Amino acid sequence: MHVSAHNNIEQLHYKLRLKEYLPIRDHLRAVIGAMEGKAASDIGRQLGYTMRWVQKWVGRYNQIGLEGLYDLPRSGQPTKLKAEDRQKFRLRVEAGAAAKDKVCALRGHDFQQILIQEFKADYSLGGVYGLLHRLGYSCLRPRPRHRKNDPEAMDKWKAEAPLLLNKSDGNTRTSRSISGARMKAVLGNKAH
Repeated sequence: MHVSAHNNIEQLHYKLRLKEYLPIRDHLRAVIGAMEGKAASDIGRQLGYTMRWVQKWVGRYNQIGLEGLYDLPRSGQPTKLKAEDRQKFRLRVEAGAAAKDKVCALRGHDFQQILIQEFKADYSLGGVYGLLHRLGYSCLRPRPRHRKNDPEAMDKWKAEAPLLLNKSDGNTRTSRSISGARMKAVLGNKAH
């Protein structure tokens, strides 16, 4: 298999040991194997890939060089929320619930409705949570408080209440039993 001389084999062996080339380690090994004169099927068997996979990466190395061993960016589905609307949505999230939302705290379904009505972006509920995560938000809920909770009374009780710890007087004997049960010392030898 022909390999272009973008780098010599010593340079590739050196790059194989560097941490920044870890994502393309197997791709480098395929090129090195081809430079050493091994067949693509043997290289593939040794690395756990197919012959076609080896030919693909050696071909990419021949065309582009070392940069060809990295995966190409994948396009994916474009976002439904336009780039110019992201900042507006972020401001709307930080503003919290408005009177027109008819809720006291916004949840996923509420954000879903806001995206549809105000930004014309139809997201699933999971997509809403994904969007919020990409914008730097996380799902946090405040700890619930009972309606009769009185922080001042609690502080007063903590200050005035006796210590609730049951301190030992130091005279309690403890055994060294593994099972945790108290044991009584036996004098002499009992014979049955």
